Amino acid sequence: MKNSILTILAITALVACEKKETVNTDMSADSSAVAIDSAMPATDSAAVTTPTTSTPASLTDQDKKFANAAAQGGMMEVMLGELAATNASAASVKSLGAMMAKDHAKANEELKSWASTAGYTLPTTMNAEQQKMYDDLKAKKGTDFDRAYADAMVTDHKKDIAAFKKEASDGGETSLKSFAGKTVPTLEHHLMESEKTKAAVK
Repeated sequence: MKNSILTILAITALVACEKKETVNTDMSADSSAVAIDSAMPATDSAAVTTPTTSTPASLTDQDKKFANAAAQGGMMEVMLGELAATNASAASVKSLGAMMAKDHAKANEELKSWASTAGYTLPTTMNAEQQKMYDDLKAKKGTDFDRAYADAMVTDHKKDIAAFKKEASDGGETSLKSFAGKTVPTLEHHLMESEKTKAAVK
């Protein structure tokens, strides 16, 4: 009899403990659910009020046109510069090509960095006219190449300087305007060196 009473008491105590634990578990689950729910609006409002950096929508047509042309022109300058290292006969032309490839590769990286921040997709290939210029030059060797390359660099850098100055003064996006403005002195130096090389290989 004693044993059965003890057993009943033990079972009753055990059941009571389990109920208590269930209640505690439920309470903690409820309080964490409340904490999560109350955190939700804060997360939502934070997402809405987070300021965005420059987006494609904030770029003017001038900005987009300039960025595309600068990306394609930069690609062409690097490829032609590398071509000059193999196809040129004059040391001055090889040197000019090496400078163009190095400086324009650096400018291309800066432009890509800007595009990544702005969320803007730059072209990844040259346009048809630039591809033709590359193909025509690739077919030339020796002094023919030297003259054609130096002449192309003079013509191209005159256009580049005008385009970069226009963006620096008329562009709408601050970072892109800054990039254009600080690149102008490098382009002017390129033009000066191209004119010297053109005169030397006439």
